[in-house]
Amino acid sequence: MSTSKCEVTIMSVARVGRFALDTAAMMSRALRPSLTIVTAIFVCLPGMASAQDASAWDAETHAAARLIAGAAQKSAGTQWLRAGVEIRLDPGWKTFWRYPGDSGVPPTLDFTGSENIKSVTVLWPAPERFDDGSGGHSIGYDGDVVLPLRILANDAAQPSLLHVKLGYAVCGNVCIPAEAALDLRLSGAAGAEEPALVAAEARVPRRVALGAGAGLAIRSVHRQPGGVHQRVVVELAAPQGAPVELFVEGPTPNWALPLPEPSGPAAGPQTRLFAFDLDGLPPDAQAKGATLTFTAVSRGDAIEVATHLD
Repeated sequence: MSTSKCEVTIMSVARVGRFALDTAAMMSRALRPSLTIVTAIFVCLPGMASAQDASAWDAETHAAARLIAGAAQKSAGTQWLRAGVEIRLDPGWKTFWRYPGDSGVPPTLDFTGSENIKSVTVLWPAPERFDDGSGGHSIGYDGDVVLPLRILANDAAQPSLLHVKLGYAVCGNVCIPAEAALDLRLSGAAGAEEPALVAAEARVPRRVALGAGAGLAIRSVHRQPGGVHQRVVVELAAPQGAPVELFVEGPTPNWALPLPEPSGPAAGPQTRLFAFDLDGLPPDAQAKGATLTFTAVSRGDAIEVATHLD
């Protein structure tokens, strides 16, 4: 994405300022008014920066992160601010979803230090499955990803300052921890980043009930007794011939469930069966009655289903 006009002005002034300082001894009186003009431009910059819809990039090895902001929204009588954390990755590198799979580290977002912000909800676009090179799979993103944020202000009539301390990992042949400290003042006005935020929100899985929906749907979830670990079988409906990925999360982050895999013959052309062992439960956790969250992804569509195990 292009550099904002304000950023270009700041960089230009910095270069002029350095040149002026380095050559001050050689400058004639005729050139001194130019230096005064540059100083006046610099004084005006703080007011311009408040209108930005993106923070500066905070770069790490093979990755960079920034905040972007969009227009204020209203739903169900509640007004909220649209924003997002954008992570840009070098080719061949990836970062992770909220549940990273067999390997990886999920991102952490700390909003301490924000001003005029009551709450922040992080939304997660549909992820991909990656081979981790050691027989397992990780879950996450490559290229460029925006994590949408829905922000409630304490006072909607006043501007808000969003501060985010982001912790994440980037992986190629090796994994590298990364951090970013990001700040952005939110005005609630639509800007250049609005399309990117709308597109990212469209990638967030739709929440639907078990058995509901046409096209992509999770029809049933059942436990099967026997073996060292009980097995869970999931019946999923999807358009014929469409590739499908299925992910599962436990009721708390310390559940480390394996990724569901295709299992057995399908009952029909639009039906898929997946299965996984009930392995990776915390000590003393009970599978029966636990709430599992399933995310199914297929050809630009994604759904999220929360259900209790029978």
